Amino acid sequence: MDNRVLERGARSVTLATPEGRRRIVRIAAELRLMYSGMESGQMLIGDGVVINLSENGIGILGNRLVKPGMELALFVDLPGSEDPVCISEGRVSWVAGRRFGVELINMTLEASNQLRFFLWNRGTS
Repeated sequence: MDNRVLERGARSVTLATPEGRRRIVRIAAELRLMYSGMESGQMLIGDGVVINLSENGIGILGNRLVKPGMELALFVDLPGSEDPVCISEGRVSWVAGRRFGVELINMTLEASNQLRFFLWNRGTS
């Protein structure tokens, strides 16, 4: 079993393994997003709110239920961006009701840079 410890700072949540080998800083956020994917041969489209994010993952509160392992495309409204940032491939890593986490698998260089810039402006880099 993966025993991670939550360490809460003023503006971030850090997930750490017991061995301390890996630390993932997630920034608390409240950003609108849309997500889409396939569920049992049917297109699933949902709206939600990003509740935290990092360069490789996003915590979401959504209006449509998803399942672990589902692949999703995400469209995140970042402040200052004219168009939503498109993350073409993410994989649902955990689900708790309408809250879920998505591991970011594939995105364009532009989308990656926009996300890094957003995180950098919030003091994670």
